[in-house]
Amino acid sequence: MKIGIVGAGALGALFGQRLSAANEVVLLERKRDVVDVIREHGLRVDGEARPARATSEPRELYGVQALFVFVRATDTLRALRPFVSELSPATAIISLQNGLGNEEAIKTSLGGTISLVIGATTESALTVGPADVRRIGDGTTVLGSAGASPEVVNRVVRLLTEAGFRASAAYDIRPHLWGKLIANAAINPVAALLDRPNGVVLTNEHAGDVARSLAQEAATVANAMRIPLPFTDPWSYVRTIVEQTAELDNSMLYDLRAGVPTEVDFINGAVAAAGRRAAVPTPYNETLAALVKARETTRAASRPPSGPLAAGTLLPED
Repeated sequence: MKIGIVGAGALGALFGQRLSAANEVVLLERKRDVVDVIREHGLRVDGEARPARATSEPRELYGVQALFVFVRATDTLRALRPFVSELSPATAIISLQNGLGNEEAIKTSLGGTISLVIGATTESALTVGPADVRRIGDGTTVLGSAGASPEVVNRVVRLLTEAGFRASAAYDIRPHLWGKLIANAAINPVAALLDRPNGVVLTNEHAGDVARSLAQEAATVANAMRIPLPFTDPWSYVRTIVEQTAELDNSMLYDLRAGVPTEVDFINGAVAAAGRRAAVPTPYNETLAALVKARETTRAASRPPSGPLAAGTLLPED
Protein backbone atom coordinates (compact mmCIF):
# COMPACT_ATOMS: atom_id res chain seq x y z
CA MET A 1 0.00 0.00 0.00
CA LYS A 2 1.19 3.52 -0.73
CA ILE A 3 0.97 5.56 2.47
CA GLY A 4 1.44 9.28 2.93
CA ILE A 5 2.47 10.86 6.22
CA VAL A 6 2.04 14.59 6.75
CA GLY A 7 4.60 15.69 9.35
CA ALA A 8 7.90 13.92 10.05
CA GLY A 9 8.22 14.80 13.73
CA ALA A 10 8.54 12.20 16.47
CA LEU A 11 5.33 10.29 15.83
CA GLY A 12 5.46 10.75 12.07
CA ALA A 13 8.92 9.19 12.08
CA LEU A 14 7.87 6.38 14.43
CA PHE A 15 4.78 5.39 12.46
CA GLY A 16 6.52 5.94 9.13
CA GLN A 17 9.43 3.69 10.01
CA ARG A 18 7.19 0.88 11.22
CA LEU A 19 4.82 1.13 8.26
CA SER A 20 7.68 1.22 5.73
CA ALA A 21 8.55 -2.41 6.46
CA ALA A 22 5.72 -3.66 4.23
CA ASN A 23 4.46 -0.51 2.49
CA GLU A 24 5.64 2.34 0.30
CA VAL A 25 5.83 5.35 2.62
CA VAL A 26 6.13 8.99 1.53
CA LEU A 27 6.58 11.69 4.17
CA LEU A 28 5.68 15.35 3.64
CA GLU A 29 7.87 17.66 5.72
CA ARG A 30 8.57 21.41 5.57
CA LYS A 31 12.05 21.26 7.12
CA ARG A 32 14.60 20.71 4.40
CA ASP A 33 17.21 19.19 6.73
CA VAL A 34 14.74 16.50 7.83
CA VAL A 35 13.85 15.70 4.20
CA ASP A 36 17.53 15.39 3.32
CA VAL A 37 18.24 13.06 6.26
CA ILE A 38 15.33 10.76 5.35
CA ARG A 39 16.41 10.62 1.73
CA GLU A 40 20.00 9.78 2.65
CA HIS A 41 19.58 7.63 5.75
CA GLY A 42 15.90 6.67 5.97
CA LEU A 43 13.85 6.71 9.16
CA ARG A 44 15.55 5.48 12.32
CA VAL A 45 13.75 4.06 15.37
CA ASP A 46 15.75 2.65 18.27
CA GLY A 47 18.82 2.61 16.05
CA GLU A 48 17.17 0.64 13.23
CA ALA A 49 16.96 2.51 9.93
CA ARG A 50 14.47 1.75 7.14
CA PRO A 51 14.28 3.48 3.76
CA ALA A 52 11.43 5.88 3.06
CA ARG A 53 10.72 8.70 0.64
CA ALA A 54 10.55 12.29 1.83
CA THR A 55 9.48 15.44 0.07
CA SER A 56 8.43 19.04 0.57
CA GLU A 57 6.04 18.79 -2.41
CA PRO A 58 2.45 17.78 -1.52
CA ARG A 59 1.77 16.56 -5.07
CA GLU A 60 4.02 13.55 -4.45
CA LEU A 61 1.39 12.28 -1.98
CA TYR A 62 -1.67 12.78 -4.20
CA GLY A 63 -1.80 9.10 -5.21
CA VAL A 64 -1.62 7.59 -1.72
CA GLN A 65 -4.22 5.10 -0.47
CA ALA A 66 -3.92 6.23 3.15
CA LEU A 67 -2.87 9.64 4.48
CA PHE A 68 -1.78 9.96 8.12
CA VAL A 69 -1.87 13.47 9.62
CA PHE A 70 0.73 14.09 12.33
CA VAL A 71 1.11 17.87 12.26
CA ARG A 72 0.16 20.07 15.20
CA ALA A 73 -3.52 20.91 15.43
CA THR A 74 -2.55 24.53 14.77
CA ASP A 75 -1.10 23.52 11.36
CA THR A 76 -3.85 21.23 10.07
CA LEU A 77 -5.55 23.70 7.72
CA ARG A 78 -2.24 24.88 6.25
CA ALA A 79 -0.86 21.38 5.82
CA LEU A 80 -3.92 19.92 4.11
CA ARG A 81 -4.86 22.87 1.90
CA PRO A 82 -2.70 21.59 -1.03
CA PHE A 83 -4.67 18.31 -1.07
CA VAL A 84 -8.05 19.89 -1.87
CA SER A 85 -9.64 17.98 -4.80
CA GLU A 86 -6.40 16.04 -5.33
CA LEU A 87 -7.02 12.86 -3.33
CA SER A 88 -9.10 9.90 -4.41
CA PRO A 89 -12.48 9.68 -2.64
CA ALA A 90 -11.35 6.22 -1.52
CA THR A 91 -8.25 7.54 0.23
CA ALA A 92 -8.42 6.99 3.99
CA ILE A 93 -7.44 10.07 6.02
CA ILE A 94 -6.18 9.17 9.51
CA SER A 95 -5.69 11.71 12.30
CA LEU A 96 -3.92 10.79 15.55
CA GLN A 97 -3.42 14.41 16.58
CA ASN A 98 -3.71 16.00 20.01
CA GLY A 99 -6.80 17.81 21.23
CA LEU A 100 -10.28 18.42 19.89
CA GLY A 101 -11.23 20.15 16.65
CA ASN A 102 -9.06 18.14 14.25
CA GLU A 103 -12.03 16.45 12.63
CA GLU A 104 -13.61 19.82 11.88
CA ALA A 105 -10.33 21.27 10.57
CA ILE A 106 -9.68 18.31 8.27
CA LYS A 107 -13.22 18.41 6.89
CA THR A 108 -12.96 22.17 6.40
CA SER A 109 -9.83 21.54 4.35
CA LEU A 110 -10.87 18.46 2.38
CA GLY A 111 -14.67 18.39 2.50
CA GLY A 112 -17.26 16.81 4.73
CA THR A 113 -17.65 13.55 2.79
CA ILE A 114 -14.08 12.26 3.07
CA SER A 115 -13.20 8.80 4.43
CA LEU A 116 -11.90 10.10 7.76
CA VAL A 117 -10.59 7.95 10.61
CA ILE A 118 -9.95 9.66 13.95
CA GLY A 119 -7.87 8.06 16.67
CA ALA A 120 -6.21 8.43 20.02
CA THR A 121 -2.75 7.01 20.61
CA THR A 122 -0.56 6.72 23.67
CA GLU A 123 2.52 5.97 21.57
CA SER A 124 5.48 8.10 22.65
CA ALA A 125 8.76 8.85 20.97
CA LEU A 126 11.83 10.85 21.92
CA THR A 127 13.54 12.70 19.10
CA VAL A 128 17.26 11.94 19.03
CA GLY A 129 17.88 13.81 15.79
CA PRO A 130 16.15 14.58 12.49
CA ALA A 131 14.11 11.47 11.50
CA ASP A 132 15.77 9.59 14.36
CA VAL A 133 13.64 8.68 17.39
CA ARG A 134 13.58 6.38 20.39
CA ARG A 135 10.29 4.69 21.14
CA ILE A 136 9.15 5.11 24.74
CA GLY A 137 7.31 1.98 25.86
CA ASP A 138 4.49 0.29 23.98
CA GLY A 139 1.44 2.47 23.59
CA THR A 140 -2.03 1.69 22.30
CA THR A 141 -3.96 3.23 19.43
CA VAL A 142 -7.77 3.28 19.22
CA LEU A 143 -9.45 4.24 15.97
CA GLY A 144 -13.00 5.21 15.08
CA SER A 145 -14.99 6.61 12.20
CA ALA A 146 -15.53 10.29 11.49
CA GLY A 147 -16.88 9.54 8.04
CA ALA A 148 -15.05 6.35 7.08
CA SER A 149 -16.89 3.06 6.70
CA PRO A 150 -16.35 0.29 9.29
CA GLU A 151 -14.41 -1.61 6.63
CA VAL A 152 -11.97 1.29 6.20
CA VAL A 153 -11.50 1.66 9.97
CA ASN A 154 -10.79 -2.05 10.30
CA ARG A 155 -8.38 -1.91 7.36
CA VAL A 156 -6.39 0.84 9.09
CA VAL A 157 -6.40 -1.18 12.32
CA ARG A 158 -4.95 -4.17 10.43
CA LEU A 159 -2.39 -1.92 8.77
CA LEU A 160 -1.13 -0.69 12.14
CA THR A 161 -1.28 -4.12 13.76
CA GLU A 162 0.79 -5.63 10.96
CA ALA A 163 3.32 -2.82 11.49
CA GLY A 164 3.75 -3.86 15.13
CA PHE A 165 1.41 -1.43 16.90
CA ARG A 166 -1.31 -2.36 19.35
CA ALA A 167 -4.38 -1.03 17.58
CA SER A 168 -8.12 -1.55 17.88
CA ALA A 169 -11.39 -0.09 16.62
CA ALA A 170 -14.10 1.59 18.70
CA TYR A 171 -17.70 2.13 17.68
CA ASP A 172 -17.68 5.46 19.56
CA ILE A 173 -14.28 7.15 19.49
CA ARG A 174 -15.31 10.11 21.70
CA PRO A 175 -14.49 8.44 25.04
CA HIS A 176 -10.96 7.72 23.85
CA LEU A 177 -10.45 11.19 22.41
CA TRP A 178 -11.58 12.68 25.71
CA GLY A 179 -9.39 10.28 27.67
CA LYS A 180 -6.33 11.50 25.80
CA LEU A 181 -7.56 15.10 26.02
CA ILE A 182 -7.75 14.85 29.81
CA ALA A 183 -4.18 13.57 30.00
CA ASN A 184 -2.89 16.30 27.69
CA ALA A 185 -4.85 18.99 29.54
CA ALA A 186 -3.42 17.91 32.89
CA ILE A 187 0.19 17.31 31.87
CA ASN A 188 1.15 19.58 28.99
CA PRO A 189 0.51 23.11 30.30
CA VAL A 190 1.85 22.39 33.79
CA ALA A 191 5.14 20.92 32.58
CA ALA A 192 5.41 23.52 29.81
CA LEU A 193 4.95 26.51 32.12
CA LEU A 194 7.49 25.05 34.55
CA ASP A 195 9.88 24.36 31.65
CA ARG A 196 10.36 20.78 32.82
CA PRO A 197 9.80 17.27 31.46
CA ASN A 198 6.45 15.61 32.12
CA GLY A 199 7.73 13.90 35.26
CA VAL A 200 7.54 17.18 37.20
CA VAL A 201 3.81 16.50 37.58
CA LEU A 202 4.67 13.61 39.91
CA THR A 203 7.85 14.91 41.54
CA ASN A 204 6.56 18.36 42.47
CA GLU A 205 3.66 18.41 44.92
CA HIS A 206 2.29 21.75 43.76
CA ALA A 207 2.50 20.81 40.09
CA GLY A 208 0.69 17.60 40.89
CA ASP A 209 -2.09 19.44 42.69
CA VAL A 210 -2.72 21.64 39.67
CA ALA A 211 -2.56 18.72 37.23
CA ARG A 212 -5.00 16.71 39.35
CA SER A 213 -7.46 19.60 39.40
CA LEU A 214 -7.17 20.03 35.63
CA ALA A 215 -7.87 16.33 35.06
CA GLN A 216 -10.82 16.18 37.44
CA GLU A 217 -12.31 19.34 35.96
CA ALA A 218 -12.04 17.99 32.39
CA ALA A 219 -13.57 14.67 33.48
CA THR A 220 -16.49 16.54 35.02
CA VAL A 221 -17.13 18.21 31.66
CA ALA A 222 -17.02 14.85 29.87
CA ASN A 223 -19.44 13.37 32.38
CA ALA A 224 -21.82 16.29 31.91
CA MET A 225 -21.72 15.61 28.17
CA ARG A 226 -22.52 11.96 28.88
CA ILE A 227 -19.26 10.76 27.38
CA PRO A 228 -18.30 7.45 29.06
CA LEU A 229 -14.61 7.79 29.79
CA PRO A 230 -12.36 4.71 29.42
CA PHE A 231 -11.30 4.98 33.09
CA THR A 232 -12.98 5.59 36.44
CA ASP A 233 -10.28 7.72 38.09
CA PRO A 234 -8.89 10.47 35.83
CA TRP A 235 -5.95 11.25 38.09
CA SER A 236 -4.83 7.62 38.22
CA TYR A 237 -4.97 7.53 34.42
CA VAL A 238 -2.93 10.74 34.15
CA ARG A 239 -0.34 9.37 36.57
CA THR A 240 0.04 6.28 34.38
CA ILE A 241 0.69 8.44 31.32
CA VAL A 242 3.20 10.57 33.23
CA GLU A 243 5.07 7.49 34.40
CA GLN A 244 5.39 6.36 30.78
CA THR A 245 6.60 9.77 29.55
CA ALA A 246 8.38 11.20 32.59
CA GLU A 247 11.59 11.99 30.74
CA LEU A 248 9.92 13.68 27.78
CA ASP A 249 9.52 17.37 27.07
CA ASN A 250 5.96 17.57 25.77
CA SER A 251 4.97 19.32 22.55
CA MET A 252 3.57 22.38 24.33
CA LEU A 253 6.92 22.95 26.03
CA TYR A 254 8.73 22.46 22.75
CA ASP A 255 6.51 25.07 21.09
CA LEU A 256 7.00 27.59 23.90
CA ARG A 257 10.75 27.18 23.65
CA ALA A 258 10.58 27.61 19.88
CA GLY A 259 8.42 30.72 20.18
CA VAL A 260 5.59 29.30 18.04
CA PRO A 261 1.86 28.91 18.83
CA THR A 262 0.98 25.94 21.01
CA GLU A 263 -2.01 23.60 20.82
CA VAL A 264 -3.46 24.97 24.07
CA ASP A 265 -6.63 26.20 22.32
CA PHE A 266 -7.28 22.64 21.17
CA ILE A 267 -6.56 21.15 24.60
CA ASN A 268 -7.34 23.26 27.67
CA GLY A 269 -9.20 25.77 25.54
CA ALA A 270 -11.33 22.95 24.14
CA VAL A 271 -12.14 21.74 27.66
CA ALA A 272 -13.19 25.26 28.65
CA ALA A 273 -15.34 25.68 25.53
CA ALA A 274 -17.04 22.34 26.15
CA GLY A 275 -17.57 23.34 29.75
CA ARG A 276 -19.38 26.50 28.71
CA ARG A 277 -21.68 24.49 26.44
CA ALA A 278 -22.36 22.00 29.25
CA ALA A 279 -22.74 24.72 31.92
CA VAL A 280 -19.75 23.31 33.86
CA PRO A 281 -17.26 25.84 35.33
CA THR A 282 -13.66 25.22 34.22
CA PRO A 283 -11.55 27.77 36.12
CA TYR A 284 -8.38 25.64 36.14
CA ASN A 285 -8.41 24.94 32.41
CA GLU A 286 -9.31 28.55 31.60
CA THR A 287 -6.50 29.85 33.79
CA LEU A 288 -3.85 27.48 32.42
CA ALA A 289 -4.92 28.26 28.86
CA ALA A 290 -4.59 31.98 29.57
CA LEU A 291 -1.15 31.52 31.17
CA VAL A 292 0.13 29.51 28.22
CA LYS A 293 -1.20 32.14 25.83
CA ALA A 294 0.55 34.81 27.90
CA ARG A 295 3.79 32.85 27.72
CA GLU A 296 3.37 32.47 23.95
CA THR A 297 3.12 36.24 23.64
CA THR A 298 6.12 36.99 25.81
CA ARG A 299 8.26 34.31 24.18
CA ALA A 300 7.32 35.49 20.68
CA ALA A 301 8.17 39.08 21.62
CA SER A 302 11.60 38.09 22.92
CA ARG A 303 12.41 35.59 20.16
CA PRO A 304 15.37 36.49 17.92
CA PRO A 305 14.26 37.80 14.53
CA SER A 306 15.86 34.92 12.64
CA GLY A 307 17.42 31.52 13.15
CA PRO A 308 16.39 27.89 12.63
CA LEU A 309 14.04 26.01 14.92
CA ALA A 310 15.12 22.70 16.34
CA ALA A 311 14.25 19.78 14.06
CA GLY A 312 11.72 17.26 15.31
CA THR A 313 9.56 17.34 18.37
CA LEU A 314 9.09 15.72 21.73
CA LEU A 315 5.54 14.54 22.30
CA PRO A 316 3.67 13.32 25.37
CA GLU A 317 1.86 10.46 23.67
CA ASP A 318 3.02 12.14 21.90
